[in-house]
Amino acid sequence: MPNSKLRIGIAGAGHFGRYHALKVAASSRCRLTGIFDPDLERAKTVGWEAGAKQVCFEDLLNLSDALIVAAPAEAHYSLAAQALSAGKHVLVEKPIAASLAQADELGALAKQRGLVLQVGHLERFSAAYQAMAGRIGAPLYIEATRIAPFKPRGTDVSVILDLMIHDLDLVLALVDSEIDSVDALGAAVASRHEDIANARLRFRNGAVATITASRISPRTERRMRIFGQDCYIAADFSARKLTVIARVPAEAGSPPGGQQPVPGIAGFAHEDVSWDDHDSLAAEHAAFAASVLDGAPVLVDAAVGRRALAAALAVGENMRQSREKMAASGLIDVAGPADNLSA
Repeated sequence: MPNSKLRIGIAGAGHFGRYHALKVAASSRCRLTGIFDPDLERAKTVGWEAGAKQVCFEDLLNLSDALIVAAPAEAHYSLAAQALSAGKHVLVEKPIAASLAQADELGALAKQRGLVLQVGHLERFSAAYQAMAGRIGAPLYIEATRIAPFKPRGTDVSVILDLMIHDLDLVLALVDSEIDSVDALGAAVASRHEDIANARLRFRNGAVATITASRISPRTERRMRIFGQDCYIAADFSARKLTVIARVPAEAGSPPGGQQPVPGIAGFAHEDVSWDDHDSLAAEHAAFAASVLDGAPVLVDAAVGRRALAAALAVGENMRQSREKMAASGLIDVAGPADNLSA
């Protein structure tokens, strides 16, 4: 359909569903066909704002070429599977599904029917990721922190699937190796699921990543540090700033333009890099439309979504094992407040 607008329906009228609806409505390549949500009033409200009607799921499928699934995580598999089975392209929010078996089934459905299945790992389309990815070779160590104040939204899943999965996906994109082992600990504080979590990942190639996520912090902070053999990068996502220290190639003789020598460290140069934030969600939608309308490669496909989900599930399972060890040793009282540890 190279000369047609892509007809997109939204399944899920919550916080992100509303954003998706507004982006589709503003797109020059797409047309918003309708909004589905079990909460009819919410669907009507978002539909009114975005200029589309509230419809049942069956009608949404009939009206659309593609669906954006922005419902709660436990509904991702069911809604995406129904859409793919009906021959519709799908952009499903992260996580792709609740289990690896479900993720595999969605991937197989899309492949069998020749449909686009894109997973909403939004950070892949951010200016920050693009600024980092081009400046590091093979990372040896990555340290990521993503913390924020508490909000009831997103607490239907643990902080692993809510926040940490963003950095898990970025780490997996930067480290070209399989995960060898996971050591993790988390605690449920304000919800039924973990609200804080820390995980240390070791990869088969020897690289290590430490990731911290919290949704009960007094402030918002998003940082990442990456160490390579010849390069160090410190990223402050809130300040939109990279600090890069890298070895100067011997043939260059002196640091390239914009870089300064590092005092006391011969052969290395320092550079401060900033970026202008762009609309990552609009970029994600543009990539989805390009894959459907133009046949462009799917940047964040089912395999990418499955890999991030597998890492998140491994972190969650190791948390459960850690809790059992602490309970067996008497470190925590399973009948007391510490029983909130892990799920």
